[in-house]
Amino acid sequence: MTVPPVLAASFVILLFRGFFVVCAICLVLVVLIQKGRGGGLSSTFGGGMASNILGSKTGDFLTWVTIGLVVVFLVLAVALARWDRPTATSYPAGSAPPPAAPTADENALEGAAANVPGD
Repeated sequence: MTVPPVLAASFVILLFRGFFVVCAICLVLVVLIQKGRGGGLSSTFGGGMASNILGSKTGDFLTWVTIGLVVVFLVLAVALARWDRPTATSYPAGSAPPPAAPTADENALEGAAANVPGD
């Protein structure tokens, strides 16, 4: 399966990343504003003020906003996981990826080659 050229553009990926961060911040803020049913952390952070500021139907409105933000957040997360993967060309010019550490098998082979009699 090939990726359409529009989705391969780095500008689109940067927009997705930006929307993802904004959506995450908004989601945290909306959850903190909501009135808690058990008087947990939301009352500590002033969650009771939301109904005073926005009216009596604030709970219903904030519930729908939260559901919408969660849907957008999950769609963006799946899209970024699918199309925003680092490649070998994503390293800065002049630098290379860190070298892989030698495995135990490579160390054993090097030691065996050094102990060959008759050389």
